[in-house]
Amino acid sequence: MKNRLGFFHLFLIFGWFVFSCQPDPEPGFLEARQYLDEKYGDDPRQAMDIYLPAGRNSETTPLLIYIHGGAWIDGDKGEFLRFKPLLEQLFPDYAFISLNYRLFDFATGRNQFPAQEQDMISAFRHIRDHLGEWSISNQIVVSGASAGGHLALLHSYKNHDLSMKIKTVMAFFPPTDLVDLYKFNNLNALALTAILGGNPDQVPQKYFTSSPINYTGPKPPPTLLFHGELDNVVPITQSQLLAFWLEVNGAVPHRLIRVPHQGHGFTDETYAELLAEAKVFIESL
Repeated sequence: MKNRLGFFHLFLIFGWFVFSCQPDPEPGFLEARQYLDEKYGDDPRQAMDIYLPAGRNSETTPLLIYIHGGAWIDGDKGEFLRFKPLLEQLFPDYAFISLNYRLFDFATGRNQFPAQEQDMISAFRHIRDHLGEWSISNQIVVSGASAGGHLALLHSYKNHDLSMKIKTVMAFFPPTDLVDLYKFNNLNALALTAILGGNPDQVPQKYFTSSPINYTGPKPPPTLLFHGELDNVVPITQSQLLAFWLEVNGAVPHRLIRVPHQGHGFTDETYAELLAEAKVFIESL
């Protein structure tokens, strides 16, 4: 028993010696952190998930913000988790935030547009006010898919707070011109009539102020668009129209990447290829 105790004490001393010889983290080094369901308003949907990388600092750590899709009536910030491993691989020095927002309720009529636009303003103000606390910079990439792409573009073009610099707005198959989208098919017409409170003849100003295409001047941020050629929900003409007006205005770098043989949503392999293209575009600016 005595020998066993002696061996145990020797093992503890050896373990302490090995541990004590490990290099200490650099002074001020920040470990990776995450904050889930961070509130930016009183409604349960006004929340965000925040993922902060190790070694971040407020001078050199950019931020990528992701806004989920779902036709403004469905979806959740958890959609980001599908892309998170790949984004962390491609953008290892970035922090990430995924946003929820209030959804339109067909049964009650609650949260008609522009509730979602107003939520983007509130969420981005919350982010701006906490950049120092989270030790990340004011250099941001704004991204989203479908309805989230629409909100990303609309906020970046129309409502962006210039105290944060948008390096790129990146949108996957986004609605850009709601009048044109209304005309695409009966389902879109019914949905937009409910969400906006009328058709384009009844509430023309609402369609105008809710369409990113009407805010392409004087100088929107660099813009990257991805759209499937077979999209039968949000037709590729929505991205083509926006790209056309960006070209006419001659304002900023922009690119539309057409995705052949795919519709409203892509395969994992395609997303990987497109995000690699996004990395090249962002780093070229």
